[in-house]
Amino acid sequence: MLVSLSIKDMLLIERVELGFRAGLNVLTGETGAGKSILLDSLGFVLGRRGRAGMVRQGADMAEVIAVFELPMDHAVAGILDEAGLPFDGQLILRRLNYPDGRKRGFVNDRACSTEVLNALGVALVEVHGQQDDRGLLDAKAHRALLDSYAGNEAMLARVAKAWRALSLAEKALQAARDEISAAKEDAEYLEHAVQELAALAPQAGEDESLDKQRRHMQAADRVREDVSKAATAQSTAESQLHDALRWLQDAAETPDLGLDAPLDAMSRVLIELEEVQQGVEAALVRLDINPYELEQVEERLFALRAMARKHNVLPDELPALLAELQGRMQGISEGDSRIAELSEQRERARGVYNAAADTLHQNRIKFAKRLDKAMHAELAPLKMENAIFETVVVPAPPRASGVDEVSFRVSTNPGAPAGDIGKIASGGELSRFLLALKVCLTTRSAGLTMIFDEIDRGVGGATADAVGRRLAAVALDAQVLVVTHSPQVAAMGQGHYVVSKSVKHGQTRTDVSELSPPERLNEIARMLAGDVVSDAARAAASELLKNAATS
Repeated sequence: MLVSLSIKDMLLIERVELGFRAGLNVLTGETGAGKSILLDSLGFVLGRRGRAGMVRQGADMAEVIAVFELPMDHAVAGILDEAGLPFDGQLILRRLNYPDGRKRGFVNDRACSTEVLNALGVALVEVHGQQDDRGLLDAKAHRALLDSYAGNEAMLARVAKAWRALSLAEKALQAARDEISAAKEDAEYLEHAVQELAALAPQAGEDESLDKQRRHMQAADRVREDVSKAATAQSTAESQLHDALRWLQDAAETPDLGLDAPLDAMSRVLIELEEVQQGVEAALVRLDINPYELEQVEERLFALRAMARKHNVLPDELPALLAELQGRMQGISEGDSRIAELSEQRERARGVYNAAADTLHQNRIKFAKRLDKAMHAELAPLKMENAIFETVVVPAPPRASGVDEVSFRVSTNPGAPAGDIGKIASGGELSRFLLALKVCLTTRSAGLTMIFDEIDRGVGGATADAVGRRLAAVALDAQVLVVTHSPQVAAMGQGHYVVSKSVKHGQTRTDVSELSPPERLNEIARMLAGDVVSDAARAAASELLKNAATS
């Protein structure tokens, strides 16, 4: 349960220290006194985002501390263990808010994330606010309320998973049908294109290779003439050098001419000229291009490029295009078997979905009856013993949430036909229906603090007394905090806190304090009589407190 709440420099609150009791705690005060600030502060320390500008004007920061005393097996133990935070039965939540929007959270003096505070808040506190009846009026929310009552979370998850699988199977089947249909429309083109490309048999990198080969062949004609001239000149030079060598050898027979060195040099030159001749002859062989071969290379190159232009791709992309078109052709030939296989997968997915949805449907039917019975039991103590609450489950188109629509129908007068809850119930009746429904839906009361924000609005007299008694009964199993303007409800509380607003040194401030028995008597008398509290109002307040104590 929530043991204490400390608020400092939050909105209009300068400093508040509150201790709460087990059972029913009531908060009262004039309209506009700031009761919502108290709830906002509690929500803030539980990880909610909070409103902008929550730091009190002139303060360095706002601080909220909430202390809970819990059993060791409470749901928060698992949350704290997963977050690596300590827990010994006492849980101290502390959160700071700075004027620049920064926020810091702590659990048992250890820093923690907003996500952890949020998770703890869900496990610790359940808030039923002033706007909850909008959900009761919105038929779209009724299915979720029934599922919450039935604990259908696991079933809903299975149905949603099966729905996703069915949707994917249907999309895959439709995509295959569309693809095959489009391919069949282009079958004649595909067949011609595949035959044409297969006959050409393009290879990756072939365009670049052929282009280089063509350039080489074209250059050969220009180069061969120069190399041939060089070969002729080299041959002539070699013949002349042989003649010169022979003449010098004859002359060398005459002594002392000094021709030995020139003869040796000329011999070396002739050897080098032999190597030149071999190289030039080899070059001429390489340059000996067959004109027919050049024509073949050019025809192949032009054919590749023409085919690439025809299909609006690069030449190197032609092999991939051929593979793609062959795949589409194969898809046409294998289309019927592929459609059959995907249809079978779709039907298996549909079977899984139908089974999961039917299980969820049957559970909704079962718990709809239980909810109706539970609501009847809850409405009787709220002075609505003749009211009928009916949970209607009707078929709906298949979707991720199943195959059901759910709506709440009520009849508030004997013999009157049941109708839409928003059209039949008055404001006060809506509040009581909402209270009864919230009591039915609260299945995790152990260690849970429940907050009801003006759940009793629109009712008074004996009805308000009945609402107060029902809240007190709920508080036997769970700590309950009630924000109320009803003196009958306020009289039922084990702890009574008043919220007040005042102006001090030109600044408006909100204070919250627990009332002593005499102060409580005066507050309930004020709630009965207004600003001027008479002796009769005090006597009526005393009677309310007396009746509450003996009930």
